[in-house]
Amino acid sequence: MNKMLKSIDLINEHVGLSTRWFIFVLIALGNLEVIQRYVFNHPTNWGPELLIMTGAAMYALSWGYVHKHEGHVRVDVVYSKLSFRGRRVTDIVCFLLFFLPSMGLLVQGSFLWMVHSWDIREASTWTYLYPPLYPLRTLVFVGILLFALQGIRIFIKDLIGPRSESSD
Repeated sequence: MNKMLKSIDLINEHVGLSTRWFIFVLIALGNLEVIQRYVFNHPTNWGPELLIMTGAAMYALSWGYVHKHEGHVRVDVVYSKLSFRGRRVTDIVCFLLFFLPSMGLLVQGSFLWMVHSWDIREASTWTYLYPPLYPLRTLVFVGILLFALQGIRIFIKDLIGPRSESSD
């Protein structure tokens, strides 16, 4: 069990650190589109679409990494005032009431969306190039799945983890 939990952390760490390189692709694509539009007065049809697809992939693949490093927003006005035990209980209750049901629906929905997209070979209709959307749908599913797995990993850590703040 411990090996599986460490694997989830390792995968999300690796995917998150690899995904950060997408920002350079976004910057390059954005600069290329700006130069095409304002210097050469010849904007591309595919530029904005490719920016959106790259950004969506970057965000989706980073969700698990951000969750691993506790980077998602929480109401710290209340949470920070709680004792260590109170924070753990709050995390467990919120996981069971909010995270698990919503992530279950998101994993299921994104999986069905991805499968359907592959079945019909879904393509974007923004431009006459009709780029495929099924790779993006797959990356979104993988990102949601990694986020859900990281949440389950944190939940298990909260359940069986250290009994005091100093031993964490």
